[in-house]
Amino acid sequence: MLTLICAWSSIFVSSFILPPKFLWSVISTHGFIVSFFSTSWFFLQGSNFSNNFFLIDSLSGPLAILTCWLFPLTVLASQSKLSKEPLPRQRIYIANATFLQLTTLLAFTTSDLMLFFIFFEASLIPTKIIITRWGAQERRLKAGMYLAFYTMVGAVPLLIFLLNFYNSAGSLNTPLIWSSIPPMTLESHTGLFWAACNLAFLVKMPMYCLHLWLPKAHVEAPIAGSMVLAGTLLKLGGYGIMRLSMTLPESSLPNTNIFMFIAMFGVLITAVLCMRQTDLKSLIAMSSVSHMNLVIAAALIHTQWSYAGAMTMMIAHGLTSSALFCLANTMYERTNSRTMILLRGALLIFPLTGLWWLSILLFNMALPPSVNFAGELLIMAALYNWSSPAFIFVALNLILTTAYTLYTLWSTQRGPSPHHLKTLFPFQIREHSLLLLHTAPALMFILNPELIFC
Repeated sequence: MLTLICAWSSIFVSSFILPPKFLWSVISTHGFIVSFFSTSWFFLQGSNFSNNFFLIDSLSGPLAILTCWLFPLTVLASQSKLSKEPLPRQRIYIANATFLQLTTLLAFTTSDLMLFFIFFEASLIPTKIIITRWGAQERRLKAGMYLAFYTMVGAVPLLIFLLNFYNSAGSLNTPLIWSSIPPMTLESHTGLFWAACNLAFLVKMPMYCLHLWLPKAHVEAPIAGSMVLAGTLLKLGGYGIMRLSMTLPESSLPNTNIFMFIAMFGVLITAVLCMRQTDLKSLIAMSSVSHMNLVIAAALIHTQWSYAGAMTMMIAHGLTSSALFCLANTMYERTNSRTMILLRGALLIFPLTGLWWLSILLFNMALPPSVNFAGELLIMAALYNWSSPAFIFVALNLILTTAYTLYTLWSTQRGPSPHHLKTLFPFQIREHSLLLLHTAPALMFILNPELIFC
C-alpha cells in the first residue's frame, strides 16, 4: 500500500518538472499507468488486506478502486480549458488534484478511525481550492463558504464521539474493534445519538435538508471538481456511515425512523425538483441527492441486502454521474451555456454524442440489466422487508426518475436547433475516450456484478 501512495505522490514531482509542451500528455499517461497499477493491486488483494495502518475489505476496496479509476479521467476532462491558463496555474491545479486524490484514497483505506476522520476532513481543503479558484462564475466563493460551513459543523460531533470512544475502549483500529471491543450501550436518546455521530456523513452525502451546499458546489465547480464530488467525495459519507456502524450501539437504529422518513421524502422531492431545473449541472446535482438519500435509507435498514445494495448503488452512481458531468461539460465548452432550452437539437449536430447521452441516461434511469438497476433492486427488496408502506412510497421514485431522465434527453437532444448551435466544433477523440472509460466498467459489471465486491 505504501508503494501505491508513493506512486500517486510521484505525480506531484511530474507536475512541477515536466516541460510545458508535454505537461498534460505525460500527466495523463502517468495517471493512467498508476491507476491501472493500483486497480490491479486492489483486485489481487481480493478485499483481504490488513495491517496496523491500512485495511482493504469488501467495503473499502471497491470505493478505493473507483477513486483510482476516476483520477486520470478528471485530468483528461480538464486539459482543454486549463491548458489555456498560465503555466504556474496549470502546475498548481494538477498538484492540488493529486492531493485531493491522495486524501480520498487514504480516507477509504486507512484502518484507524481517527486517521479516517483526518483524511475525511482534509479532502475539504483541495476541494474548496478547486471550486473557489477554478470555478467559472462569480458565486464560486459563496459555494466554497457553503461547503466549508456545512462540513465543519458536521465534523464536531463526530470528533467528540471518536475521542470519547477512544477514551473508553482504548483503540480506534478497525480490526481490533471487530475482534475484541464490545459495542456501546445506551439507555435513552439513541436516535439523536446516532444522528449526532453520523452528522458529518449525512452532510457529505448529503441527506435532504442538509443538501443546500451540493447544487451550489456542483454548479460553480470546474469539470474535475464536479466529477470528484459526484464520483468519490459523496461516497465518503456512505462509507463513513457503514464503517462507523460497528462502533454504535444496535439500540440506536430502531429509533432513527425520523431520519428514515427524511431520507425517503428526500428521494422523492429531489426527483420532483429535477423536473423543473433549467440548469443542466443543477439537474445532475439534484439527481445525485436523490440517489444518495436512497443509500442513506439502505444504511439505516442495516441488513446484508441493504448494505450490498448501497455499495452497488454508490459504485454505479459514481460512474454514471461523473459521465453525465462530462457530457454537460462538453456542451458547455461549445456553447458557454448550461441552460437546457438553449442546447436543444444537439442530436442533429452530434449524432454519435447522442448515443452517449442515451446510454448514460439509461444507466442513470436504472434500466435493466444495468448495475444501477441491481443496486436499486437490492435496496427496494430490503426496504420491502423492512416496511411495505415505505416500499410503496419510495417506489414512486422509479416513475419520477424516468420522467426527469426523459425530460433531460428531450431538453438537450430533441427539438429544433437554435441558430447559435450550427457552427460548433466537432467532438474530439479525447472526449469519446473519456465517455468510453466511464461506460466500459458499467457494462462490465452487467456481465460480472461480483467485480464490485472484488
